[in-house]
Amino acid sequence: MKEYTPELIRNIAFIGHGGSGKTSLSEVLLFTAHEINRIGSIAEGNTVSDYSQNEIEKQISISTSALHFNWEGVKINLLDTPGYTDFVGDVKAALKVCDTAVMLLKSAEGIEVGSELTGSFINEYSLPSAIVINKVDNEHSTFFETYEKAKKRLTSGATIITFPTKEGINFNSVIDVIKMKMYEYGEPGSRKVNITDIPNEYLDKANELRTYLIEKVAESSEELMNKYFEEGNLSEEEIKSGLKSSILNRSLTPVFALSATKAVGMNNFLDFIANYFPSPKDRGGEEATWTGRNEKVLVKPDQNGEPVLFIFKTVSEQHVGELSFFKVYSGTVKAGMDLINQANNKTERLSQISIINGKNRKEVPQLFAGDIGTVVKLKDSHTNNTLASKNFQVTITPIKFPDPVMHGAVIPKAKGDEDKIANGLHTLHEEDPSFIVKYDPEISQTIVSGQGELQLALAVKRLKERYGVEVDLVEPKIPYRETIKATVNDVEYKHKKQSGGRGQYGHVHFKLEPLPRGKGFEFVDAIVGGVVPGRFIPAVEKGIQETMAKGVISGNKVVDVKVTLFDGTYHTVDSDEMSFKIAASMCFRKGFLEAKPCLLEPIYEVEVKVPEEYMGDVMGDISGRRGKILGMDSDGSFQVIKAHIPLAELYKYSSQLRSLTQGRGIFKTKFDHYEEVPKEIEQKVIEEYNKSKEEEK
Repeated sequence: MKEYTPELIRNIAFIGHGGSGKTSLSEVLLFTAHEINRIGSIAEGNTVSDYSQNEIEKQISISTSALHFNWEGVKINLLDTPGYTDFVGDVKAALKVCDTAVMLLKSAEGIEVGSELTGSFINEYSLPSAIVINKVDNEHSTFFETYEKAKKRLTSGATIITFPTKEGINFNSVIDVIKMKMYEYGEPGSRKVNITDIPNEYLDKANELRTYLIEKVAESSEELMNKYFEEGNLSEEEIKSGLKSSILNRSLTPVFALSATKAVGMNNFLDFIANYFPSPKDRGGEEATWTGRNEKVLVKPDQNGEPVLFIFKTVSEQHVGELSFFKVYSGTVKAGMDLINQANNKTERLSQISIINGKNRKEVPQLFAGDIGTVVKLKDSHTNNTLASKNFQVTITPIKFPDPVMHGAVIPKAKGDEDKIANGLHTLHEEDPSFIVKYDPEISQTIVSGQGELQLALAVKRLKERYGVEVDLVEPKIPYRETIKATVNDVEYKHKKQSGGRGQYGHVHFKLEPLPRGKGFEFVDAIVGGVVPGRFIPAVEKGIQETMAKGVISGNKVVDVKVTLFDGTYHTVDSDEMSFKIAASMCFRKGFLEAKPCLLEPIYEVEVKVPEEYMGDVMGDISGRRGKILGMDSDGSFQVIKAHIPLAELYKYSSQLRSLTQGRGIFKTKFDHYEEVPKEIEQKVIEEYNKSKEEEK
């Protein structure tokens, strides 16, 4: 079996909005390159990429699939990522290890929210990129219009490489402005391509676009720019080397016209990948840090270097166990090799190394730097871990997964399943770090968080399928706060208990005052003349704090209160710390109820990005959620709305926003502050708390 050195490898990731055709295009490329013998379809559930039961049922990609094929002696590793925003963590992981990001746009719809979101990741990783304008066979296709939008809103370096002769249902040929030929494609599945001279009617357009391409290439270096100004042209060799370096330095983004369903434009695209997309060697290496030292080091893609690999994805498969997807950053990785996990210093043996096409694995003896593969049954290694040789202990910078936007509380359906559930959730997080699990002691619930409802629902489904445990996913309790609005100058409580022998005695006078929001708790010891001995003062403060932690009116933490202890009495025999702690607790409760208590709720700052036509609906929905609009901004043809919305109104907001905007709206949230709850809601919360207390009795 052929082995590929770093200069013969191209790692590309397909990214873009859901439905842009990433999986269909992946399938056709595998077929064109003779890796598969027939083209599968999403509708029939038989594509190489979307092979899991959930993907087949829902007809969407849920997880990144790793594919590979050979074209003109070059190995192309292709990562087909999900377009649905619930699984955007997978997109970030794929972009971490690829060398070129290929964004797919729909020729009729143009730039969508998913395009812009994933486009921002390209910039975050400083990746060379390309744009595929797909579905040019759509009857409403507007290739050049979509190209202009991409140039304006995604990258000013967008430069056409192939363009369609005719769009719509008759789309079957493209003109290649590098080769200056027309490529006419046969029926899908035929692999036939007829190469001819460019017809006269398209010659002017082809020359115009070629001139623009050469100008963009000339800008890549001063030497080429001077030659172009002097001679008005560049040699074929100069165009080729200039084009490669322009893509590498991100000043040029090649644009292709394609139809995945008609298999038009495939050969031009594949030739271009093989000839012009950067190899791992061209990229020069990955910046890492020496393990245990905060010093940077460049890990070069040299197959003769010390072995270093990075795990960018983990999946758990029945009958296989845990499958780790990795990229080799340095050296040659061989089956049977021992490497050290830089996160926990444990040694891992690479038992079986495979290359993969969807679910089909093919064992290989070794992989060189720059390549992508999988290994099964690592003991203590997961996504974001670096495995390296003991002679070169470096850590590749981990993937920064997006912050969660959706939260749910996990409630076991059967008692006694808690441990199994905890272990299962922990494993699901290790597979997908964008799925976050934490126990919140304040509300006594296990909270799962992610990018959307579907991601959380699938996690619950996997718990049942893999671990045989069933849970309900419910709205998490809201961490309300209790506080006061009035000052009580003197509240008194005397704790006195006599039951034979030594009794209990504690007597305190408090002043309670509200504090500004966010100030927490202040305790003032204003005792004069030792009426409450100094040794009992800490017990008084502790009694107050314990009561504040449990709450008075709703079982939620008390905040922003100042308590001054200014008087009291004690008994030489019966007074002790416990007596004063109880007296303080009861006195605080009594005073709190007199000081106009109220509930506060968490308010989140929400930033929503939507196409302009959905503005009215989205703003109306925000108002219906007791939201306050803070301001609006435009971003291209999108509007960005900033608002304050109570957390209690944000449950399942991702699903509602999706339905209001036909999947084209995205949002992010962050905690901002606490503010008073409207009276009717406060009453409801207090009633529910009192009812639950009654049921407990």
